[in-house]
Amino acid sequence: MNRYPVWKYVLILVVIAVGTLYALPNIYGQSPVVQITADKGAAIDEAQFVQFEDALKTAGVAYDSIQKDGDSAVIKFTDLDSQRVGQDVLKESVKGFRTAMNLKPNVPNWLEGLGGSAMNLGLDLRGGVHFLLEVDMQEAAENKQKQLRSDATALLFKEKIPKKTIRWIGNELQITFKSSDLVEKAYDKLRQELVELTFRFETGSENIVIGALTESVLKDIKDKAIEQNLTTLRSRVNEIGVAEPIVQRQGMDRIVVQLPGIQDTTEAKHILDATATLEYRATDMENNAQQAANSGRTPIGSTLYYDRDGRPVLVKDRIIATGNQLIDAQQTFDPQNGRPAVSVKLNSIGASRMLDFTKNNVGKLMAVVFKERVPLGKDENGVMRYRDKAEVISNATINGVFSNSFLTTGLDSVQEATQLALLLRAGALAAPVQIVEERTIGPSLGQDNIDKGVLSVQIGLALVLVFMLIYYRMFGVIANVALTVNIVLMLAVLSLFGATLTLPGIAGIVLTVGMAVDANVLIFERIKEELRDGNTVQGSIKSGYGKAFSTIADANVTTFIAAVVLFAFGTGPIKGFAVTLSVGIVTSMFTAIMVSRALVNLIYGRKKKLQSVAI
Repeated sequence: MNRYPVWKYVLILVVIAVGTLYALPNIYGQSPVVQITADKGAAIDEAQFVQFEDALKTAGVAYDSIQKDGDSAVIKFTDLDSQRVGQDVLKESVKGFRTAMNLKPNVPNWLEGLGGSAMNLGLDLRGGVHFLLEVDMQEAAENKQKQLRSDATALLFKEKIPKKTIRWIGNELQITFKSSDLVEKAYDKLRQELVELTFRFETGSENIVIGALTESVLKDIKDKAIEQNLTTLRSRVNEIGVAEPIVQRQGMDRIVVQLPGIQDTTEAKHILDATATLEYRATDMENNAQQAANSGRTPIGSTLYYDRDGRPVLVKDRIIATGNQLIDAQQTFDPQNGRPAVSVKLNSIGASRMLDFTKNNVGKLMAVVFKERVPLGKDENGVMRYRDKAEVISNATINGVFSNSFLTTGLDSVQEATQLALLLRAGALAAPVQIVEERTIGPSLGQDNIDKGVLSVQIGLALVLVFMLIYYRMFGVIANVALTVNIVLMLAVLSLFGATLTLPGIAGIVLTVGMAVDANVLIFERIKEELRDGNTVQGSIKSGYGKAFSTIADANVTTFIAAVVLFAFGTGPIKGFAVTLSVGIVTSMFTAIMVSRALVNLIYGRKKKLQSVAI
């Protein structure tokens, strides 16, 4: 007798029921939407919702619904034409907001409440934008040189070792001193602290310490710049809520950014071009800023900036802390005057520097410099060009000692504070980037790919079902039911884990259909062999499933290993294929062995005098 205990039937039914529930979101499709966010990143209130609705109604643009999604408003349209017209209307009639066209799954609220979500579709299926960014490696090296020069200056000041000059010549940091004693003392301290430089010194006619950047260190600096830019860009694109963006390195100095579902590049460019950061510096209180502005001559060791009211401010060149050293930033309010502010938390390096500075400068001024670099493309020689913008947003008195946590004030509005906090949390780019290639893939092309991919799965599935039905009769019906359950479970797992479905992923599903049937073929052929050898029907069924298991397991394990290797070493499309293949292997093992066996047991397992089976 072939019977399963009751708990196994219950387990199978529960798995199938849960799988069906979480595969359901994929049948509802997607609707075109326009996502609206405030320019400064503030939340949108009810009055602004009414403003959006009035603008669309006045223009006669039909829309399905408008709802809140985080700090944004999402307006759902009936078709792509209405979406495009609606965005144009909103851009013209509603100022102070950014709009982006997108596609949003139509998952019912009750299903979303249970954690159900549709599979994320890749750029080749959903449409979207593709950017190729080039990282300015020369700027990365120069930024590192500025940091090392600042660190060396701060170290010598802390150790009370007076220097004459400090400057970079090529890849060498040259520091001159008045005597050979100072040279040796500085050499020992610099060599211990600035390990990225290779130091040597010369005494006699020139008392000089030279710190050289080797080629290996330069390469490491550039690699770290790429890695930091990757991390920063991933954080930034996550701020606009793109499902499964692709941000990955290409070659020595380029980064590929793909944003599925985004149909308007304006919002994406705004995020990618955002290079804003903060610098905390001591205010130069020994020199007159207005006099420096009038004469055009800035004191050595200081830089002239202007605040938001156009007043000149002299700040020291030495940077106490920068946006690169922030670990958190949140919009808040200044408890003293209720004005908008940003609550800042620094990492250990920034906190140590801030603590040392505030200890010795209570009652003095510290300036917060807001910097932004706008890319202007390359010149005729292929060199990247930029326009630098900088202003002092705060020039406040240090009222007490602090280190890793404090407020940045001087902001005009809640929106500006929120936007600045977002950019600071996302981080600053280690080196500027330029968009050297931009492509927009329309949703019509994506839909065409989806239709062809779905058709390929349907044709492959239909042919397999017909073959199994004709060749194995009742056992073919059982295999077909198991195969259908397998596809449902695959969709459920891919949806639950937020996997991105691409065209190669669809190819993985088609391949899995064939592999899932292959396991059943092995079992059924083994049963036929046992019957030909004179074994009883019940014994043949038991032996068929038992003896074929090791062969099925071996075949699937080796394929799974290959899929893992593809995922580990492959790029985006190959990873998509590997993910669907891996999930398909696991679900097909479950359905081919447990589900089909349960069906066979239910149909034949309780018949004591079973003489033949339809196989």
